[in-house]
Amino acid sequence: MHIEYALIGKSLGHSWSRFIHERIASYQYELLSMGEEDFEILLEERNFKGLNVTIPYKQKVIPYCDVLSPGAKAIGSVNVVYRDENGMLHGYNTDYYGLRYLCTCAGVAVAGKTVAVLGSGGTSKTAQKAAADMGAAQILVVSRNGSVNYDTIKDREDIEVLINTTPVGMYPNTEAAPLDLRDLPGVSQVVDVIYNPAPTKLIQQAQHRNLVAAGGLAMLVAQAKYTRDIFLGGGEPALPQGEDAEITQMTDLIKKQLAQDLRNS
Repeated sequence: MHIEYALIGKSLGHSWSRFIHERIASYQYELLSMGEEDFEILLEERNFKGLNVTIPYKQKVIPYCDVLSPGAKAIGSVNVVYRDENGMLHGYNTDYYGLRYLCTCAGVAVAGKTVAVLGSGGTSKTAQKAAADMGAAQILVVSRNGSVNYDTIKDREDIEVLINTTPVGMYPNTEAAPLDLRDLPGVSQVVDVIYNPAPTKLIQQAQHRNLVAAGGLAMLVAQAKYTRDIFLGGGEPALPQGEDAEITQMTDLIKKQLAQDLRNS
């Protein structure tokens, strides 16, 4: 199988990646849902130019990479693989830059604060690294069965920033939320990496309480732009410094499409 650029994962039925890449780049971009056997064959044959990688392969792809960017190495998760002119595979993590962009543009400030990251998977590791690099005083990783869980954090007033990296509330289970913000009276800023629906129930809770609230759509678009730049030879992205017009335009376009899809459903 020969492909040019693609997103690979186990289930991609509701991905917006092709929609985005077709509008911000001139190359062919595919969505490839695949099991582990096909994943291994694809990475062993290296018959592609670049890949986005999503669940469940963000860690499983690492052994196939000849070079890891410092960020991907520190996080332990790869969502972009680029094959250079010598056939070597370079692994990057543009989710990190996408999350940093989202926080920058939404005014989410974590420096000196206690941050609770919901979830313990690959995206959680990305959020933990981003929060640490942005100066968080303490980072709590919240999971269902860990020592820090949804019961033990209830009524803690020291948690000021909440980052959801779980799939709870993602389409089609749009009425779900990972927790009730009334149980966390100290939270003033909420980030949800889920982008469909926009907003999620968690973000709606935050907006109702007049908190700083940021859904994941801008993160999705930002990481796609950084991915495109890597595919075209740009290498490791620079840290975002402010709003990017291209990202904003694409984010607004998807919001309109999501609203139209909702009206037609």
